Amino acid sequence: MFNDVIIMAGGSGTRLWPASNSRRPKQFLPISPDRPGYSFFSAAVERALAVIEGADGRVIIIAGKSHVPHIIAVCAALSADERKRLVLIPEPAAKNTAPAIACGVIYSLCTAANTDRTMLVLTSDHIIKPLEQFRADAAAAAALARQERLTVFGIPPKNPDTGFGYIETDAASGNAVADHIGPQSFEVKSFREKPDRETAEKFLAAGRFYWNSGMFAFSSQFMLAEFCRHAPEVLKPFEKLTTPDKNAYRTEQGLRILENWPGLDAAYRDARAISFDYAIAEKCENTAMVRANFNWIDIGNWDEYARLLENTGSEVYRSGSTDCFVDSDIPVALAGVEGLIVTVRSGRDGGPPSVLILKKGESQRLREIVEQIKEAGRSELL
Repeated sequence: MFNDVIIMAGGSGTRLWPASNSRRPKQFLPISPDRPGYSFFSAAVERALAVIEGADGRVIIIAGKSHVPHIIAVCAALSADERKRLVLIPEPAAKNTAPAIACGVIYSLCTAANTDRTMLVLTSDHIIKPLEQFRADAAAAAALARQERLTVFGIPPKNPDTGFGYIETDAASGNAVADHIGPQSFEVKSFREKPDRETAEKFLAAGRFYWNSGMFAFSSQFMLAEFCRHAPEVLKPFEKLTTPDKNAYRTEQGLRILENWPGLDAAYRDARAISFDYAIAEKCENTAMVRANFNWIDIGNWDEYARLLENTGSEVYRSGSTDCFVDSDIPVALAGVEGLIVTVRSGRDGGPPSVLILKKGESQRLREIVEQIKEAGRSELL
């Protein structure tokens, strides 16, 4: 299926503040009340391992240096054979997704005997299930990638959501890219930015627009050529990198970490900060989309996260309180309240203590709170 899978595990989100912050962003938050420690990132690693093949199949994790301890903790729970397939590249700076993907492609080319690899890029902050259906859709994407196409996964829209980018296809005409792959693969006509409500309603009614999942498949040589053509200012700094020797790695709890790749700091310093969508996807002239048959959930606010999980606090005491969600690392007592989301971070992780008390259904107001924190010069809270 795929020779290499890149997991983008960097970034820091504020949509689930204060549980998600720059020290422990959303991808490392738990997603199952029955599986302690099982996070968005854990699920991404599970997906990646399910779609690599061959003795040299690898999972390349790219994340910020501050996220390394979280990644080590997740990967420590894997088997020894699974950990052998992983390598972690800590980013010296946050430069958006195009430099991260360019870094992953160059690493693949520098370290593999086969220099034309089939590659998949995964996000690490979504819920995707069932795994078997994801594997089937990934197989269709791999087949398209081997035809020298950039391949994306399109999510059938359930509503006129204004929070996602959209993919415009020729799906309405039923013109499949390749009959032997099936009717779920389509030519991509364009990528559209997050629309306003009226435009999103038009997209939904048209029947040929899909939500952009942010996941991509391609062959390494094809993508190298696309970077050369459309974003040389991103690629050129990474082209100076050479094959890292064994001394460039360290191993912790069975996970290989590429800690001293000569030239990586300079590459990130010199590369343009830009998203992969802007740099490559929107400009590529040979792009196909696989219509996702798996369930894809973007947990984008506290109301959605509260529905996903039961109470995650260590201790919660209630009196006359109903319909409240609590996520806290210290004891919390609720008396005579209803319909609240309460999130407490005591600071025991080394960060500043913070508390969010939110009325259910009002998650959108968190954006205003985050802006107030920034304007107050308290960005360390984020």
